[in-house]
Amino acid sequence: MTGLKVDIKKRSNHVILASQSNLKFRETLPIKWGAANALERGPVVASNTNPKARNAIGGHSGSYTVYRALSIASGKFPALHKPDLHNTQSPVPLGPYSQWSEPLKMVTVDPWGLDPQLHFKDLFTQGYDIRPTISVTQAHLQIPEINEAIEKGRLKIDGKIIKENHDVRVTKVAIDPVWYLPGIAQRLNVDEGDLRRILFQETGGMYPEFITRPDLKVWLPPIGSSTAYIFGDAQDLAKPEVELTCRVHDECNGSDVFGSDICTCRPYLMYGIEDAARTAQRGGVGIIVYYRKEGRALGEVTKFLVYNARKRQEGGDTAATYFHRTECVAGTEDARFQEFMPDCLHFFGIKKIHNLHSMSNMKYDAIVKSGIEVVNRISIPDDLIPQDAQVEMEAKKAAGYFTKEPKKTKEALKKVKGRNIDE
Repeated sequence: MTGLKVDIKKRSNHVILASQSNLKFRETLPIKWGAANALERGPVVASNTNPKARNAIGGHSGSYTVYRALSIASGKFPALHKPDLHNTQSPVPLGPYSQWSEPLKMVTVDPWGLDPQLHFKDLFTQGYDIRPTISVTQAHLQIPEINEAIEKGRLKIDGKIIKENHDVRVTKVAIDPVWYLPGIAQRLNVDEGDLRRILFQETGGMYPEFITRPDLKVWLPPIGSSTAYIFGDAQDLAKPEVELTCRVHDECNGSDVFGSDICTCRPYLMYGIEDAARTAQRGGVGIIVYYRKEGRALGEVTKFLVYNARKRQEGGDTAATYFHRTECVAGTEDARFQEFMPDCLHFFGIKKIHNLHSMSNMKYDAIVKSGIEVVNRISIPDDLIPQDAQVEMEAKKAAGYFTKEPKKTKEALKKVKGRNIDE
């Protein structure tokens, strides 16, 4: 490899446009997505300390790049800062697993983005600014619903998974998105050129490289990360013989954080956490993967507009019109495209889920289609569904969500009503 020297004290203010020629430099390392090992695959380099070394579109930390830019502009953040990664490595060993070397198993996650300072040590020595896109730490969770489960005897204090003070021990994994554009196109069954053109247009031309640099195949999109919470031994996730309980959960700030009762998001999330901990206590392993897809990936502003529209419509908020009002406001019922959701599961080497906490057929179908076996599907218990959330739940069941109960008729759905706008 060619050595790389970077003067971190100064960098030219000249901006090189993506439309200019000769943008390929000898410092730029190739990426062979899905290669068998880290060095053959090559690192993703998206930092700006040396633009000539970049081999990816976008920047690290997703949407936080904007905050970093503001901090740099105000003079509070050194533009050429390179992180000191000493002692930041994962406290538990993860991978490599067979999925890491299958190009189409993970098209939105870079597995070698975990501890790159170890995988690409020689390149770091040469001066390449290779930054992690995955990090792992260990923590304790303090959750009111866990206290209730202990008090009611559904969970026990074992001193290992659940401590004497009711803390739950977990391993936390943060995963920033790294998109391999050819794989994204193939997963969605679209032409890569069309995909790049639409991404360019719909992001307001933020990334001209979509059009001008077809040689750049990797993009770090300006969206939120995903976070996994593991209960028990993280290495057991890749062992099909070990019982695995899993909840794949899409972000819902109103319910998850603030306890809003118009949906089942927090109750289902908490029930998944409880069952994941219980599975770990009996010798299995549990995982909750939290995806930043607020409001079915339509955003919280759109979500609240839909809430108002549902509650103000003639006849009130009913299960019969639940999806209709979303489509009227947003143009679609759901923008999540769960085809990418299993990528995080493949990062952990998961091949079999014994207990899947999800009623969504979109999620189930995506997981199974990706090659992961699902044994049991678990619905949220009726007694955990808030009264105002009955509208959502009955509408979803009628639309085909997994349930062992008979679906309600159209007339019955009209009778399932939520609160008015002013209640």
